[in-house]
Amino acid sequence: MRARVDARRRQALGQPARAAVAWALASAGVCSAQARSLPGAFKLGAPKALAPQPLKPVVWADFLGLNAQLQWFPEEIARQQVRHLQALGLKWVRLALHWMLLEPEPGQLKFEGTDRMMALVQQAGLHSVVYVVGSPRFASSAPAGAPYADKYPPTDPQVFAQRMAQLAQRYPMVDVWQVWNEPNIPGFWQPRIDPEGYARLLQPAVQALRKAVPDKPIALAGMAYYSEMAGRGGLMLESLGKLGVFQLKLIACYHPYTAEPEGAQGGARDFLTHAPFVNKGLRALGAQQVWATEWGWSSYDGPKEEQPIVGEAGQAGHTLKRLALMATQDFDRIFLFTLADLDARAGVRDRRYGLLRENGARKPVYHALQRFLAICGPRLEPGTPVRFDGSAGRSGAAAEALPDGLVSIAWRRPDGKRVWMAWAHQPMNVSLVDLVGAAGAARSATWHQPVAGTQREVRIEAGVLRLDVGTDLQILVW
Repeated sequence: MRARVDARRRQALGQPARAAVAWALASAGVCSAQARSLPGAFKLGAPKALAPQPLKPVVWADFLGLNAQLQWFPEEIARQQVRHLQALGLKWVRLALHWMLLEPEPGQLKFEGTDRMMALVQQAGLHSVVYVVGSPRFASSAPAGAPYADKYPPTDPQVFAQRMAQLAQRYPMVDVWQVWNEPNIPGFWQPRIDPEGYARLLQPAVQALRKAVPDKPIALAGMAYYSEMAGRGGLMLESLGKLGVFQLKLIACYHPYTAEPEGAQGGARDFLTHAPFVNKGLRALGAQQVWATEWGWSSYDGPKEEQPIVGEAGQAGHTLKRLALMATQDFDRIFLFTLADLDARAGVRDRRYGLLRENGARKPVYHALQRFLAICGPRLEPGTPVRFDGSAGRSGAAAEALPDGLVSIAWRRPDGKRVWMAWAHQPMNVSLVDLVGAAGAARSATWHQPVAGTQREVRIEAGVLRLDVGTDLQILVW
């Protein structure tokens, strides 16, 4: 579980990653003057409008996956969780294997729970990425008497590499192997963050995996946040790039948790500043694949623990908005954390990230995500931005006319239907103009509210459509 096994994050959640932006801009060849002009923190009044242009088509079954902890549940509950995942039309899961639990004593390997989980995933026809983390005491570099030996890297990276190869051979159904998790924060790497130390762990593991399963891709550890290194500054991904790690041709991964869907606290809306430039930096370093292997919000009730308390309604709303934004960016695959709520072995906050409750019942976020995917259909293609009243005849005015605080994203479905996703910082009225559908000028459209589970038909009069836009994501289809 996250609290006792994966450990809690100890870094402040959602702080602006200035280092990430500076590195990524430099990696992508963007000049320092441009870097200085990046928007700063939120100022009084409505935040700026956002109109990200999707970079490429998105196929949800391949793009969106879920983290899952199937081995921690009774078999029937785990099977129910998988059925709920399949009902969403999704195909990918990210699973954790904890070395200290698999091998508490040298050579005493315990595979029963893992065997059951892997068989369930295989029977369901799911694709999987599996990460291995956590040193058993006998292999840990922790000093004598340290309470959490699993948080320290192994003394001998070759031993870890041998175990990864053994696991890969035992579980040939795994599609991607990932080496460790979040080594840029103390919860997973003690006594201090050490990119050189992680590189020493990584290289023999990659060599062993490529020998054991040469056809399987390998992923870097998912770095917490934008890969800021707790306690020392700078970015883990940048440091690993300087060490030549990207020459190993690995999948680059990070975990863009933030307080709000659009970015850090206070309305900064910096996700669309940081993520694009980090991704550009990774591409410039040679990353062929960029994954976000964790992101999401807990629906916990408190006491407050890093993440603001948003409740179940906030979890549903935040998840859809962030999903809509991430789909526009240069990610190859993203994994929502997590499929199901956890039990008391996890901390108060970490127990409640699930789409499902502990007993398998569906939470509001599950229903909202299911509606979102049904409205979008299996695939979306980049669409033509919508135009707002007053923009006609002015070059670039469609973007300029966006009201402050509005988020606007345009897609097209393969059936020719146009799709507009929108939400606002505060409720507002907007007028869309020149609404052309698949068969010419459109006369009506459907205005979906996937969080609330409602929809209504709206009339387009003389090419103009007036809509009330709320703070949750809504989807117009015509």
